[in-house]
Amino acid sequence: MFKYKEIYAQISKNLIFMKAVILCGGKGTRLKEETEYKPKPLVEIGGKPILWHILKIYSSQGIKDFILCLGYKGNMIKDYFLKLEEMSNDFVLDLKKNKIYHLSDENELDVTIHFVDTGENAMTGARIAKIKKYVENDEDFFMTYGDGVADIDLCELYKFHKKNGKTATLTAVHPQYRFGLVELNGDLVTRFDEKPNMKDSINGGYMVLNKKIFDYISSEESCVFEQEPLRRLAEEGQLAGYTHEGFWRAMDTQKDVDELNKIIKDNPKSAPWEIWKTNNKETMPKSDRLVFPKPSEFDRNNIENTQLNRFM
Repeated sequence: MFKYKEIYAQISKNLIFMKAVILCGGKGTRLKEETEYKPKPLVEIGGKPILWHILKIYSSQGIKDFILCLGYKGNMIKDYFLKLEEMSNDFVLDLKKNKIYHLSDENELDVTIHFVDTGENAMTGARIAKIKKYVENDEDFFMTYGDGVADIDLCELYKFHKKNGKTATLTAVHPQYRFGLVELNGDLVTRFDEKPNMKDSINGGYMVLNKKIFDYISSEESCVFEQEPLRRLAEEGQLAGYTHEGFWRAMDTQKDVDELNKIIKDNPKSAPWEIWKTNNKETMPKSDRLVFPKPSEFDRNNIENTQLNRFM
């Protein structure tokens, strides 16, 4: 089992400055009821955009530096965050002095976001290639899609990535069947299972990528990350799969939106992926949790003195 010192012996001194790249540029054509008017990452779950939920999944576990790969209706995503503080708080507007005085502080996001226009028609691989200059000094970075939520344990994911030493690690999940399964014996149904999880695994996003990933992708708009790059990584033995047995859902259709909203409605205290609402060992991911220290607490020249804390 990995010990903390072993982890730190293998990883870059820039661990605490790791960034999370989120793909936010697709057109979401299978969700046209919503995406005709807004980008898919702004479709709301429980009154907040799904992108907000994804940011909280990362930031509640210490990852607070984000790069959003924008494309289709990207300006709406910029506008949402530019106005987030005003929309989240009571405030006084002094028109004479053109100043805003906030009367409360209800903004739940303590993060830094890079907004990068990667082109309206670019495919996923091209979008990642176009943000290279923002991560090229980092050994590794997180990457995920702007339409999926999970109770993923990022510390365990990252330890798994470093242990295997591959160029890329994806999170493998078991999605639900969209229809109920039946087993037949002749003309009789011997078993019925309403929408069980598949036995096979799929790519659930929530990846860790080494900087070598840029040798596998190009900024050509037609570069699809999930096609030639991932196939080549797999063929070369450079793609690891971290199995996540917990909650995971992707938001591809209106039915998915409705189901995610129902989950929140049925779990008012905390939906399965809302790990930031809980702070006890019964509900947080089960690993001995590493809280990435803030830059002010970190001595780049003395990794051994870095403080490792657990969620209490």
